[in-house]
Amino acid sequence: MIQNFQRAPVKPRSTQKIKRSWFKYVKIHACVNHCILYRKEYENADSCPICEESRWKEGSGEFDDSVTFSESQGTSQRLPRIPRLVLRHFPLVPRLQRLFMSSKIAKHMRWHKDRKRVDKDILRHPSDSKAWEKLDDSFPDFAADPRNVRLGLSTDGFNPGAHLGTKYIIWPVFLVPYNLPPWMCMVSPYIMLSLLIPGPKSPGNDINVFLEPLIDELQELWEVGVKTYDSHSRQNFNMKAALLWTMSDFPAYGNLSGWSTCGKLACPSCHKNTWHKRLKYGSKECFKGTRMFLEPDHRWRNDKKSFDGEKERRPPPIPLSGDEILEAFDGVPNVIFGKKRKRIDRYLFDQWKKLSIFFRLPYWSKLLIRHNLDVMHIEKNICDSILGTILDIPNKTKDTLKARKDLKEMNVHHNLIPIKIGDKYAIPRAPYQLTSIERRKVLEFLSKVKVPDGYSSNIARCASMEDGKISNMKSHDCHVFLQDLLKPAFRGILPKEVLEPLVELSLFFKQLCSKTLKIDVLEKMEK
Repeated sequence: MIQNFQRAPVKPRSTQKIKRSWFKYVKIHACVNHCILYRKEYENADSCPICEESRWKEGSGEFDDSVTFSESQGTSQRLPRIPRLVLRHFPLVPRLQRLFMSSKIAKHMRWHKDRKRVDKDILRHPSDSKAWEKLDDSFPDFAADPRNVRLGLSTDGFNPGAHLGTKYIIWPVFLVPYNLPPWMCMVSPYIMLSLLIPGPKSPGNDINVFLEPLIDELQELWEVGVKTYDSHSRQNFNMKAALLWTMSDFPAYGNLSGWSTCGKLACPSCHKNTWHKRLKYGSKECFKGTRMFLEPDHRWRNDKKSFDGEKERRPPPIPLSGDEILEAFDGVPNVIFGKKRKRIDRYLFDQWKKLSIFFRLPYWSKLLIRHNLDVMHIEKNICDSILGTILDIPNKTKDTLKARKDLKEMNVHHNLIPIKIGDKYAIPRAPYQLTSIERRKVLEFLSKVKVPDGYSSNIARCASMEDGKISNMKSHDCHVFLQDLLKPAFRGILPKEVLEPLVELSLFFKQLCSKTLKIDVLEKMEK
C-alpha cells in the first residue's frame, strides 16, 4: 500500500482536499517532568507551578504567545517559542461520528444487538460477556440505544526508532469500538489512536496527567452525548459512549489501575491478602498462593511435595469492587504528580500509589472488570522462561545456583538441591536439561521451520546454531511457538513427565486464544 501511495500522482488540488478532510489533532504542551498539562487554568503559564521548570526550550521566545524578537548577528529576528514537551491528542468525537457516516458501517454498529445468538454457551464477542451485561443492567438508559458506543482502551510503550539501543519511548493510547462485529472491530481501520504520549521518559505513575483530555471527552460522551447523524436510519440521534475496560501488560496495569504491581503485594486480585515470601538467595518475592484458586477438593491442594511443602486450605481471594476502592480512598489526599515531586511514602496505603483517573467516569466503579492483561505479553514471558531454562541460555534460564539453594531453604525437590564440595557446589542434573546433541536437534528443527505467509515472522532467523540459543523472538513469535511449535520441537527429546505439562500449557493458551470460547471449556480450564 505504501509503494502504491509513493507511485500515486501528486496534484496540488487533490492534496488540498485530502488535507482539509483529514482529522486534525491538538497539540497540548506538557511539563517536562510530567507534573501538569498546560491547559485550562495553566493554559497561559510559562512555567510549571509544581516543579517550576520552564515551559519553553532554552533560547526560544519569552514575551509573545508565539514569537519574540531577538538580536542575531546584528539583525532583528523572529524566534518561535518551542515547548519542551508536547502531547498530541486526536479528538474522539469526530472519529466516532465518522462511523455513522457510512450506511453499511452504521448498520454494523448495531450488530451486537440485532444479531441472533444461536448458542448462548459460546462466547464470540465482548457483548456475550458478563461485563457487558453488567453495564447494561446497571445503566438501562444507556443500553436502550444499541448505537451507543462501547470502547476498549489499550496502551504500551515502544521505541519508535530503528535502533533498539536508544532509550526513547513513546506511549500511544488506542481505542477500539466493540459495537462492530469481530471481523471488523479488531482490524486497523477501526482502531483509533487517541493520544500520543511523548518520550523520552515513560509516563509511569504520571499517566493520569496525560489521560486528562481523553477522560474529559469520555465524561462528556457519557453525561451529555453528541448529536450524530445515522446514515442507516437517516435520522439524528444523541450518541453516547462508555469505556468498558483497559488492556495492557502487567507493568502498565499498575500505571493505569493505581495498584503497584511490584513488591510484596503485587497481585491486584489478591490485593492486601497476597501470599508472598522473600527468597533468601534469589532476593526476589515469591508468590506461592496460586493453589487458592483451585476447587476445594482439587488434588493439588493436598500435594505438599510438588509445591511449598504445605497443604492449601484457604479459599480464593475476592477482588475489590469499584465501590470498595472508592470507599478506601475516602479522605485520602490527592497525589501530586511529577518526576521530581517529593515522595514522603512509597504508597498511600496497602500498595496503592494513586486513585486511577478512570474513576472520574461516573460508571467506572460499577464495571465488573476494569483492567485486563494482554495475553500475548504473558505468552512471551512464559515462552522466554521455558526456552531459556531448557536450552540453558545465559541470563534467560531460571535454573541457577541461587534457585537451587532456595529449593533447599523451602524443603522441596530434594533431588535438585546442590551438593557442596569444598568451596564449590555440584548441581545435580535436572530432567529438563538437554545435552549439547539434544539442544542442537531443537535448533535444527526451528531453523527449518516454514510457515504460510502472514502466519508469523521467520522464526528460523531466531535460532543460532553457532551460539546454541534462541534470541530476538517477538511477542507474536512466542505466541506461535508456544501454541503450535512447542510440542514438535521437544517431542522425543524431553522425558514424558516434563513434556506433558508443557503440552497442556500449550493447549491451555490455544483454547484461550481461539475465536470462539465455550463456557463449559473455560470452567474446566479454570478448575
